[in-house]
Amino acid sequence: MKSRFVAVATSLAFLVIGCSAPRTPQELLTVNDEEINEIIAGMTLEEKVEMLHSKTNMSSEGIPRLGIQEIRYADGPFGIREEGVPNGFTPAGWTTDSATYFPTGSALAATWSAELAYKYGHGMGTEGRKRGKDIILGPAINIQRIPVGGRTYEYLSEDPFLAGVLATEYTKGSQDAGTGVCLKHFALNNQEMSRGSVNVICDERTMREIYLKPFEMAVVEGGAVSLMPAYNKVNGYHCSENEHLLNEILRGDWGFRGITVSDWGATHSTMGAALHGLNVQMTGSNYLGQPVIDSIATGALTENVVDDKVRELLRVRFAIKAIPPEECNNEVASQPESRQTAYEVATKSIVLLKNEGRILPISKDVKKIAVIGRSADTKTALGGVGAGVKTVYEVTPLEGIRSHVAEDVEVLYSPGYNFPPRRNWDGTVDEVKPANEVLCKEAVEVAKDADLVLLFLGTNREVETEGSDRADMFFPAGQEELIKAVAEVNPNIVSVIISGGPCDLRELTKVAPAIVEGWWNGLEGGNALADVLFGNIAPSGKLPFTFPIKLEDSPAYALGNYPQKFEDSDLFTSLYREDRTGKAAPTQEELWQLRRQFSPESVYSEGQYVGYRWFDTKKLPVMYAFGYGLSYVDFEYANVKTNKSSYKAKDVITVTFDLTNTGDMEADEVAQLYVHRKDAKVEWAEKELKAFQRVTLAAGETKTVTLAVPVENLRYWDVDINGWNLEDGDIDILVGAASDDIRLSTTVHI
Repeated sequence: MKSRFVAVATSLAFLVIGCSAPRTPQELLTVNDEEINEIIAGMTLEEKVEMLHSKTNMSSEGIPRLGIQEIRYADGPFGIREEGVPNGFTPAGWTTDSATYFPTGSALAATWSAELAYKYGHGMGTEGRKRGKDIILGPAINIQRIPVGGRTYEYLSEDPFLAGVLATEYTKGSQDAGTGVCLKHFALNNQEMSRGSVNVICDERTMREIYLKPFEMAVVEGGAVSLMPAYNKVNGYHCSENEHLLNEILRGDWGFRGITVSDWGATHSTMGAALHGLNVQMTGSNYLGQPVIDSIATGALTENVVDDKVRELLRVRFAIKAIPPEECNNEVASQPESRQTAYEVATKSIVLLKNEGRILPISKDVKKIAVIGRSADTKTALGGVGAGVKTVYEVTPLEGIRSHVAEDVEVLYSPGYNFPPRRNWDGTVDEVKPANEVLCKEAVEVAKDADLVLLFLGTNREVETEGSDRADMFFPAGQEELIKAVAEVNPNIVSVIISGGPCDLRELTKVAPAIVEGWWNGLEGGNALADVLFGNIAPSGKLPFTFPIKLEDSPAYALGNYPQKFEDSDLFTSLYREDRTGKAAPTQEELWQLRRQFSPESVYSEGQYVGYRWFDTKKLPVMYAFGYGLSYVDFEYANVKTNKSSYKAKDVITVTFDLTNTGDMEADEVAQLYVHRKDAKVEWAEKELKAFQRVTLAAGETKTVTLAVPVENLRYWDVDINGWNLEDGDIDILVGAASDDIRLSTTVHI
């Protein structure tokens, strides 16, 4: 019996023999239910309840008596986190737990590539298996509602369709490699400020169409085996005990058959969690431990409630091959294939925002390059409150540039500014140099005589971090002053932004002929950036979110919905990061008092008008639009056609057009398809993304591109019928290179 339970399935491909009827990805989780029910019938109540809460800081119990291994979690979502001590986040000091640092979420999203998202997830899943992990805590797929969100770098996009496609492929890739995903943070976790107590007020249509859609796609199409309820409340109820989210929508409407694992410290009650959809309390057992047994003894709960949770846990345990401890962590997890994927993602994520006079790629006539800015030499795999990666190496932009220049090219470097110092796990703080005024003056001297200035600006892991949102979009640490000072002595500026989210570019665009968004781009980020700057590869990234002209233009700010008037201490940091707070974690009573005292409301009165939907509908100018990104070549769009002129509910709209690379080098273009509703009675945004494709074209090559839009993807959530509905009418099909750069259009009838 023991061996049968440990090796029921070889991977999440779920090779089912003798099943004639096709099953959905979620239904595949139930193929072992008969055997699982027999196991549950033979378990004690105490054994069952042991499975409902943490065993260690990163695991939940199996059934030791039957040889069923615990479920081991790995912090993600852009690299398998190093091993920590059993009940904390302090590194354990292993030598075999280095991993591949993949580009962060916003960089992956800037590729607009389903293929790369799959490879990214597969690389994560492969390394998770080598570490003996069963579930990755990722991908993080919440909508980027505010430009300054502390986890914008982890999240994918302001658009639910783009986020959903990438999340689905990441999920498939990881689970095909044998490691389950835990989609996070479910749901509407769109700010870090007061995230442990904020109550999100959102209407049903907006929630279904915008904020839940990426989760729905990854669950229904991707077959995700677990989700992590978020810290916040939604419409009055904490996500970890939210009946509407966890039972009615997730398990009911979407047919989810896996498990929910609370965010760390985000379980709030025994009865709420037990009755309203939570499987595992992380961390501790004060709610889903002995109190569950006591509640059954008094009749407040039935053992059937526990059985249902255990059944779901065992489904996941059976679907993921348990790796015995002696078979994992025997070598460094990072492998060449994963590093190559990280490089590919990095190269295709880089966004060329501006290129006046075609100053890029860097000319061979340039013999003296001044690299200015601390961002050029800052590593981003670790830092801040959130998850990081003990990467096998990390090539900084400065290192990449130096390794790519010809022998007769001189590269000079000056930091120009200092970021806020990084706080380390042992309580020490990284040493920093003197005042920025001194560094700025040194940088000006270096820039003065250079043929070209590569001005690196941006943020770091202390500026953009889990647990807090940025106060503004301005470049921190004196960078705004550095921009002006360098421009006064040398106009030949190529500026590279190294950040996770958008920054205020008003001063920079006045003086820099070329601007590149380089992201937090993984362990090969420096090499990828250099390949683009020197013209070995044409830039092809597209913005996954809008760069507003100023922060106050974005919808949550314009309507006064963010920020709220007060802020409490961050829940996760208070509970688990004594190295940052300098004091012991609060007691449960102290936490309860804090939660009662602070519960601000975040009202999503902008509704569906998030990101480009807001700016396009309101006809507001932006700095750089959603989907925007230049190349070293130009592309021509022509001959748009649809397979029919009129469509019914079950049809698929097939759109074809010709795409030509008119330049002299191979390059990728991301073609985007939006829809605009004509004379609609239902309220709609000006346009919505409904399809996209990355296309590689040789110099002078033309390809016919085909994009498909299922008509069911044009439905809206009808609150009157409490379901999806389709509005008849004419729809403009808009094809182009960005949300504000439409090249072709045609009209169809629904």
